[in-house]
Amino acid sequence: MAEGKGPLIIIGGREDKEGERVILKEVARRLKGGRLVIATVASHEPDGYFESYQEAFAGIGLTDLVELYVEERSQSLESPALKALDGAGGVFFSGGDQLRISSQIGDTPIERRIRELHEAGAVIAGTSAGAAVMSETMLVKGPSAESYRIGDLHMAPGLGLVRDLIIDQHFAERGRYGRLLGAVAHNPRLLGVGIDENTAIIVEERNFRVIGSGAAYVVDGEESTHSNIAEARAERALSMFNVRMHVLSSGDRFDLDSRKPSAGPHEEGAEPPATRD
Repeated sequence: MAEGKGPLIIIGGREDKEGERVILKEVARRLKGGRLVIATVASHEPDGYFESYQEAFAGIGLTDLVELYVEERSQSLESPALKALDGAGGVFFSGGDQLRISSQIGDTPIERRIRELHEAGAVIAGTSAGAAVMSETMLVKGPSAESYRIGDLHMAPGLGLVRDLIIDQHFAERGRYGRLLGAVAHNPRLLGVGIDENTAIIVEERNFRVIGSGAAYVVDGEESTHSNIAEARAERALSMFNVRMHVLSSGDRFDLDSRKPSAGPHEEGAEPPATRD
């Protein structure tokens, strides 16, 4: 693993574990023969999480898995937890509560070892809460399926494995458009990325590509001309003008530096789009 920083596979939740398993196959492919560590730290009650991934990955031929779980932060300072990362080709953060990940392993030997692995080429994947924690600033809590109202959003520091993004998951399924717009309104420097279920973005260097059955939504407020986020009273609906949104499906790419999307190739075997007279 000396090729440089590895990829991030950031999953919107509920990835397919029984059918084609497109996302899990991509995780397995990126391991390059190393062990996969399933980090169930986000769960208050992790029973069953590891076993479900054992079964799902076994179905695609990957059996070298080990679980990493800490119940208390003090365990992150001890060598038994660190040993789970020995020989790892990748780390997969499961779902649950993203604050448990940041509070239990943040600024501990476990987090430092995961960063070392990533810098050396290991893949780091995360689903649901494990996706939210990838960014420097993470969404923790906020109402879904309604317009954002001033003061309704809770954010906290994440692991910061990818910069300039704030990530939301279960995106279209839970109607989280309003809260992602609210997050971007708080800091338009950040790109808001909402990821549907059974969908992932693969971040390599300063680009990402979408895989899976749904879409990834990019909210760009860099050129917005108005926001009431600082002046409006609590509970008032957000007002924000000239916000740009991109919707990307499987194969599409996004350049994080230029903030521009590009279309991916047609799916193999798919019919070309019909022409109009």
